[in-house]
Amino acid sequence: MRLKPPPVVPPRSRVRVFVCTVAAIALATLTAATSPPGADARTAADPAAVVREWNSIATDTIKTALGPRPSGQAAIWHGFVSVAVYNAVVGIEGGYDLYKWRERGPAGASSAAAAATAAHDVLLTYFPASKARIDTSYADSLAALPAGHARDRGVAYGKRAAARVVELREGDGRFADVPFTAAPAPGVWRPTPPAFQPFIDTWLARLRPLLLDSPQQFRPGGPPALSSAAYAEDLRELKVMGAKTGSGRSARQTETALFFSGNLVEQVQSAVRDHAARHRLGIARTARLFAAVNASATDAVVTAWDAKLHYGSWRPITAIRLADTDGNPATTADPAWEPLLLTPPHPDHIAGHTTVAAAVVRALTGVLGTSRIDLRVPSEVTGTTRFYGSAEDLNRDVVDARVWGGVHSRTADVAGRRAGTRLAAWALDHYFRPVAKHGARPVAKHGARPVAKHGTRPVAGHGARPSPPKEKRTSS
Repeated sequence: MRLKPPPVVPPRSRVRVFVCTVAAIALATLTAATSPPGADARTAADPAAVVREWNSIATDTIKTALGPRPSGQAAIWHGFVSVAVYNAVVGIEGGYDLYKWRERGPAGASSAAAAATAAHDVLLTYFPASKARIDTSYADSLAALPAGHARDRGVAYGKRAAARVVELREGDGRFADVPFTAAPAPGVWRPTPPAFQPFIDTWLARLRPLLLDSPQQFRPGGPPALSSAAYAEDLRELKVMGAKTGSGRSARQTETALFFSGNLVEQVQSAVRDHAARHRLGIARTARLFAAVNASATDAVVTAWDAKLHYGSWRPITAIRLADTDGNPATTADPAWEPLLLTPPHPDHIAGHTTVAAAVVRALTGVLGTSRIDLRVPSEVTGTTRFYGSAEDLNRDVVDARVWGGVHSRTADVAGRRAGTRLAAWALDHYFRPVAKHGARPVAKHGARPVAKHGTRPVAGHGARPSPPKEKRTSS
């Protein structure tokens, strides 16, 4: 049962107002007594709450399954869930292109029921061990929605939306045996202390992207030559600013390194949920925001792993300890050097953190139509939350954090940031686009946008898309 706002009553008499007020209070009391916990969040005033809730459920499910895995794998599953939810919602609400699908939803169907069903079915497909928790959450979601044809039609359409994404991902290369065959040599990656783990999740480098044409579509150039001044400068900065002890970092710089040392994908989900709730985004805009962000993050991971596997460059801890083998007279070895953070088990170039962060903020600015991202990003590691008003500020801190943590060269960080920005810009030119009521896409008021190399486009504020069409309200 769901509380609906009482009709607006002209103030013709105090008695009539009093009666309506008492009736509203009584209905609210009855709803509170009969609805499941959290149902009040899915009133007519906030139908988008179900999308945020299932993003949180997906985050918990993925985290439980993967644990503290030092890989970008979490982004992949979030991408799958988010595009399914997007299709389930937008297929009913309209306003945007569907993702690789043509089947629109039935008139009058509940987009909230469709969203919950799509998320439930995708998560259950890939995380069957979490069935009990996923099913319980799903039962709660449906119980919070009015029973009837709208809910039933939404459920049926949500199932088809989930099945479509699962079908699209068949044979996509997940968990394929992709060996890293480069022999140890100066400049070449090898397992790092203290755990000396092998290259983790190499299959990510060959995974079929969600949006891009291929994993190498935005592969950047390689790391600087070992003999170059740029390489020597990278090592010099890392030795001073990334060291575990005796570094040149300030307290704030150390806190920044620690702040971004956890699971970036989880940080992103929390920040986007908060943004969508504070800005009261409707259900279609919320679903689109998560789809654009998480699909771009998925392909950012694929792009980063493709470069890691292709270039196979050694990590700072190896480069500094073995600097006497690199042939560069401007570098000196320090066999005892340790980074502030534990080095993840995969190559340096390019940095996964900066590639994902840049793709996320570029997707945000593209969808929101402004360079002001207004994000409150939390960190489980430091127990603090940081506010980021602009994409530039967030990208800068993530780049610096990986250098100050001693786990990535600045060159690898900057290359990742550029690749992430470019791929997300390309993605938004091809997916999740607004559609006018008559079916044609809106045209920018000031003419066509200039297209940069590889199809990238200017940042929001300089030829950004017009505001999306108003969302229609359906039963939810």
